Amino acid sequence: MSDTSVTSKTPSEKNGKPIFRRGKNIIAVASGKGGVGKTWFSITLAHTYAQMGHKVLLFDGDLGLANVDVQLGLMPKRDLNDVIRGRLSMSKVIQPYEEGGFDIIAGRSGQASLSALPSQRLALLRDQLLDVASKYDVVLIDLGAGVDRTVRMLSSMATRTLLISTDEPTSLTDAYAFIKLGSAAGMSKYVSVVVNMVQGAMDGEKTYKTLLRACENFLRIKPPLAGIVHNDSRVKDCIRSQTPILIRSPGAEAAMDVEKIARQTMRDMAEERKKMAAAGQ
Repeated sequence: MSDTSVTSKTPSEKNGKPIFRRGKNIIAVASGKGGVGKTWFSITLAHTYAQMGHKVLLFDGDLGLANVDVQLGLMPKRDLNDVIRGRLSMSKVIQPYEEGGFDIIAGRSGQASLSALPSQRLALLRDQLLDVASKYDVVLIDLGAGVDRTVRMLSSMATRTLLISTDEPTSLTDAYAFIKLGSAAGMSKYVSVVVNMVQGAMDGEKTYKTLLRACENFLRIKPPLAGIVHNDSRVKDCIRSQTPILIRSPGAEAAMDVEKIARQTMRDMAEERKKMAAAGQ
């Protein structure tokens, strides 16, 4: 597989901004707050890439409130907690989700958050994930909601971060906070916006422009729109049934919206890899 190697492990700075060790094939899925459909989106995106013929890994990066396995109806025997406690290497906790054609690394609900881990442990976790990522075409990280240091660190690994928001004022406010903190860390140029649960394309554009204006006025940056996902009753039905939408309702409008975003994100990642190669990363 080409273009899936990881970047240099040596941290450095350029023009006063940190240069992170980034995976050339990693997509992070983030949200400023919970309840915006982030995990459903991550699963559907992983499934979409698998159907496109890519080798895909979905990493549940929210240990304390992990629910990728719950939404897929799985009861994993091994999970990220085994890695954190030093019982297993990360490659040993990868499990296939055969119905979707992709692999997962599950978290564990009810455990201490990753944010409680010492920085050295987090760095080790990051490096193990980057090493595992080299075996895949696409790695998706379902980040925890919010903007804590673990979320920012995992996001910094990605070629592209997809920030999920809805039209709710609290969701937009928290999405802006995520972008603001990313801007301070030099990561905002890797963030694209996904507006979820919209009633129509115009509503999605309006929501995005509200967020864009705040970013332009106060941060002087313009995060691009990756796409919109319509509010679709079949999404809730799939979550309740613990079945991916591409299995239960493959023709659903929301599923087709995610496919469009998947294709756009793949193009964005290809362009970013070119820039990384030109910069010697």
